[in-house]
Amino acid sequence: MRRVLVIVVALVVLGAAVVAVVAWPKSKAPSGTATTTTTTSTTPKTPPIAPLTGLPDPSGTALTRPALTVKIENDPNSLPQFGVNQADVVYEEIVNGGITRLAAVFNSQAPAKVGPVRSVRPTDTQVVSPFGGIFAYSGGAAYAVASIETAPVKLIDESSAGAAMFRDPNREAPYNLYGIVARLFAFGGTPTPPKPIFAYRPASQAAAGAAVAKFTVGFPSIYPVTWTWDSATTSWDRTLFGQPDVTGTGARESPKNVIVMWVNYVNGLGTMASYANLQGSGTAAVFTDGKEVHGTWSRGSLKTDPLTYQTASGKVIALTPGQTWVELLDVGAGVAVTK
Repeated sequence: MRRVLVIVVALVVLGAAVVAVVAWPKSKAPSGTATTTTTTSTTPKTPPIAPLTGLPDPSGTALTRPALTVKIENDPNSLPQFGVNQADVVYEEIVNGGITRLAAVFNSQAPAKVGPVRSVRPTDTQVVSPFGGIFAYSGGAAYAVASIETAPVKLIDESSAGAAMFRDPNREAPYNLYGIVARLFAFGGTPTPPKPIFAYRPASQAAAGAAVAKFTVGFPSIYPVTWTWDSATTSWDRTLFGQPDVTGTGARESPKNVIVMWVNYVNGLGTMASYANLQGSGTAAVFTDGKEVHGTWSRGSLKTDPLTYQTASGKVIALTPGQTWVELLDVGAGVAVTK
């Protein structure tokens, strides 16, 4: 009888133990036990936006590095250029002798090779001040170097670049110096990322303005540039020296936006020390979405304020997300537009 009672008690205790294992309170799970919660979300995450293009940047890379401005030669001996099609913003400026050169600003993309890299000019100080970051160039006259040293940028020239620049032995100097963008980014710079400088339209919104088939920017001598609207790519194809402007990798220069700014070149156009005055205000024409929008440009502080573009009624001119070229044209020069 005693043996039977022991067995019964044992079974009762075992049953209690089993109940203790399977009958946890619903309001609290034992420590170390994972709980599963099922949720349904219908709102996808919005990817980061590259600050200098307005385009989605799913990797977020553009937000992890500064702006990098590279000075690039633009005369016939420099062609084909490399990497310019991957810049976020490109400034075309007049230097001595009426020659134009480029200041290409990179952030969202890092081409393997960019150039030919050439010397600094005083205009570059005003171009890079809103971006900060890094400024890469081959060298320059003392007055030009002294000017860029006042800008809020980290300066990298050929002598300090190390493995970030190289000379191509198959091309003639001085048109054979190239930069490796990823290595130039590695020098670091502030701010990171750069601040946005343009306003952009939503994808569903068309630009205001008159439709344009092509237009020619009247730079001096042999440097007028023609831009032709390509409805297939919804961008502006660049023609220089009477030929399609194609990079060394076969890419057509074809930005989404072209901004023409009429500016005063101080000290006389074409002189060694001349520079574009990008402070104050002036006339502008913005070509975007196959249309021309007339307006003005303005800028307060050279050190802190970006250029802004407004219509005659004072509304901000919104661009198409993507690459933008800014043409710094001398006051009095013309732009020939074909409707």
